[in-house]
Amino acid sequence: MTDADWMQRALGEARLAADAGEVPVGAVLVKDGVQIASGRNTPVAQHDPSAHAEINALRAAASALGNYRLDGCTLYVTLEPCAMCAGAMLHARLARVVFGAADPKTGAAGSVLDLFAQPQLNHRTVVQGGVLAHECAALLQQFFRARRDQAREQAQPLRDDALRTPDARFAALADWPWTPHYLSELPSLNGWRLHFVDEGPADAPLAVVALHGPGQWGYLYRHLIDRLVALDGPRVLVPDLIGFGRSDKPKRQAVHRPEWHAGVLREWIEQLALPRVLLVHGAGDDVLAALLAASLPQRIVGRLGAGSRPDAASEAAWRLPFVDAGYQAGLRAWKVPRGQVFDLAPAQASEVAQAAMGYFAP
Repeated sequence: MTDADWMQRALGEARLAADAGEVPVGAVLVKDGVQIASGRNTPVAQHDPSAHAEINALRAAASALGNYRLDGCTLYVTLEPCAMCAGAMLHARLARVVFGAADPKTGAAGSVLDLFAQPQLNHRTVVQGGVLAHECAALLQQFFRARRDQAREQAQPLRDDALRTPDARFAALADWPWTPHYLSELPSLNGWRLHFVDEGPADAPLAVVALHGPGQWGYLYRHLIDRLVALDGPRVLVPDLIGFGRSDKPKRQAVHRPEWHAGVLREWIEQLALPRVLLVHGAGDDVLAALLAASLPQRIVGRLGAGSRPDAASEAAWRLPFVDAGYQAGLRAWKVPRGQVFDLAPAQASEVAQAAMGYFAP
């Protein structure tokens, strides 16, 4: 078997750790082409800070071989060892250590320090990193992403009178690399969670706030976000109105009045302390922009219409937030015909971005 084959076995152990709620790190120990032992992270289950995958594998191997010295053995582990595990490997006299993903925070095989390269130590263990690094790193990233999502859900619970589109619906969304931001503390929100994109420098002298209209959501402005960020100019913010996109979706239609949405956006702009704001909105979606501009005359420096156009090819992406009829109260309230979706073409986005830069100087 190859190093990659053994690392696949270690990945299997890491997945078992993830299933148990532990950080997904797995290890296998091999001698003369035979697996002697395996281990996975169990600090949480065992209430033991030393119960890393590598330590568990070393203990099991020492028990199986009847010797704490593991001469001639190779340990495969999905994550670069920490200082504790590296020290144990050196004490065990391992011949070789092979790891998958590097650990830039605590790695002791070259990332933060390299215990294996210390000339004062009386044993030399050969180290090789990067075997199936992408797969090992992806498993860790998926685990911590799910943990962050869970923490966010607990910090921002869902009201009984609303629905929340599962994040998995957006996982494969094309042209949408931006980190989601959420806010639910505004008085007008009454606990509903508002999603928005926030890109560019926080201290920029201008914030471009792009507003979607009925039947749309922030995906409309993906090309505009990309172009404004590339210009290294204003801060770019794109909120999803309550009932649309990644924001919470009330089950009743009554909330969807332009005046209420404008009030939420006013509080949101004030909460973010945006001193100068340029509003961008769809060519036919100027009601909300006009209400918002009238409520913040000292902050709104201008409005730009973005010429969105019908685009049947984008319907799959537009429909992602609206899982079923229960999620579509906003669409019904604004009487949006099914199939009437709009998009902002890259060329149009470039024109709006260049026009926005004209407002950039204080």
